[in-house]
This record gives sequence, C-alpha cells and structure tokens, in this order.
Amino acid sequence: MSAGGAFGGNRGVRPVPPEKGIFPLDHMHECDLEKKDYINCLKSSGHKSEQCRLFSKKYLECRMEKNLMAKQDMAELGFRKECEAENSEEKNDKQIDN
Repeated sequence: MSAGGAFGGNRGVRPVPPEKGIFPLDHMHECDLEKKDYINCLKSSGHKSEQCRLFSKKYLECRMEKNLMAKQDMAELGFRKECEAENSEEKNDKQIDN
C-alpha cells in the first residue's frame, strides 16, 4: 500500500473552495425571519417555489447584506423579471419627476 494509504489520502492536494451555491451557515441567526417566511410560504403553497420567489429574494438579499454570501446581481440569481420590473418602475418615477 502507498504511503498515503487508503485513509490518509493525498496530502499534497490543496483543498478546493466550495462551489457556487454553498455558503456559510447563519450561526448568528441574522436572516432567520426571512428564512422562516420562505419556509412558511413553501409549506402553504405545497412546496411550489415559484410562488415564493419574493421570499426567496428577500432571504438572499439578507444573506448578501450580512456577508453570508457574496454580493451578486439578483438577475444573475434568476430574478431577472423582478429586476426588469424594478428598473422600469424607476424609469417611470424619473419621467414623472421631470
């Protein structure tokens, strides 16, 4: 058997950082309210996540604000329609102000 052995593994290999989507646990419970809202929505909707997108978005925004995950454009996380709607509302507000 080699020096690394079946249980020792290859000690020369450096650990790989987690893949996208894996992020630190919320040990301080900073986003518990958002998480509970999302979970309650899932339960009441028969686990149809598309009906709970607003809660999902709020949970991810909380995690980003608390540095529990990397800040990222919400459109990159699948919230393109909501982002487009917010942008059009902002444009309409600016046009009304002028």
